[in-house]
Amino acid sequence: MSRTVREVVFVDGVRTPFGKAGGMYAETRADDLVIRCIRELLRRYPQLPPERVDDVAIAATTQIGDQGLTLGRVAALLAGLPKSVPGYSIDRMCAGAMTAVTTIAGGIAMGATDIGIAGGVEHMGRHPMGEGVDPNPRIIAEKLVDPSALVMGATAENLHDRFPHLTKERADAFAVASQAKYAAAARDLEKDFVSVATRSAELGWGLATADEPPRPGTTMEILAGLKTSFRPHGRVTAGNSAGLNDGATASIIAAEEVARELGLPIGMRMVSYAFMGVEPEVMGAGPIPSTEKALAKAGLSIGDIGLFELNEAFAVQVLAFLDHFGIADDDSRVNPSGGAIAMGHPLAASGVRLMTQLSRHFAAHPEVRYGLTAMCIGIGMGGTVIWENPAWEGK
Repeated sequence: MSRTVREVVFVDGVRTPFGKAGGMYAETRADDLVIRCIRELLRRYPQLPPERVDDVAIAATTQIGDQGLTLGRVAALLAGLPKSVPGYSIDRMCAGAMTAVTTIAGGIAMGATDIGIAGGVEHMGRHPMGEGVDPNPRIIAEKLVDPSALVMGATAENLHDRFPHLTKERADAFAVASQAKYAAAARDLEKDFVSVATRSAELGWGLATADEPPRPGTTMEILAGLKTSFRPHGRVTAGNSAGLNDGATASIIAAEEVARELGLPIGMRMVSYAFMGVEPEVMGAGPIPSTEKALAKAGLSIGDIGLFELNEAFAVQVLAFLDHFGIADDDSRVNPSGGAIAMGHPLAASGVRLMTQLSRHFAAHPEVRYGLTAMCIGIGMGGTVIWENPAWEGK
């Protein structure tokens, strides 16, 4: 029996404002953050009958406590979806939400599902990365990886070592630009936010409506004075890296014909995706081979990509990607609204944040046909998704 692969579309995405670990969400549950996102999607699109949602995939890196217990299913129930809607959890570290999207997309493409909700959450204040884990000692004892592979900041220093022309000054300049671009775009970005009620024993009730991590007014002089975080006289600082953050995202992924049937918007169309492994001690290089693979599967070249949303876990990781593909550090196609260095990186949530922003940029740039979202992933991986702009004027 032959099957026709269906077109998969990104309908829309939302996110909470991102917080600093120990900041405005210190007394807010992780699962409540993602539940708030799911409810907002259902509110924004009343033409989507809740019973038409076929599956819910929610990612978390540290699957423990209020980020555990098959989060996709529990979040679906608590968000008010019918009990007939199943759900599950995903862990691919920083690419959790990205993998939630591609996994839901695979089911849609082969006809197993029509519509899914995909997203992620990370509450790094309540659940620091690595909480409760017990790495098999053989991974170090048998020298399968360098010990630095288990410390993400150390892998960024290793990337600086491998590519010494990617200097601290270049990393700092990229970080300053990220902060400036975010400051210029902040008002537009808030359209994607879902506000979150917060409570503190000290401050009482509050409402999270804006990102907490940005540092407006960041300059090269300020960054030059910061201490290096992972080795003496290193190059990676809190200023040229994403911080420890709390936040959640969610998106609607659908078969294109079903989205049209229900009157749902089509933000962008999935073209191809790929995940690849690299040496864990230089995990920041992961998006390079994953992008090469995704481009090859799509029959495209890097020159066909008109917009890039690259996760800024560390500035050096983005610079390595740009350098490899011959893209200037300040290319206007790259992270037009800034990135994780400014707005934060709640690990498993960030993939959908990248996609939501790319979708917005597509709508504003009908001259661009293709864009991509890409990110490095802990323990030595990279992930890339290539998208097509449905508003492209060159048809």
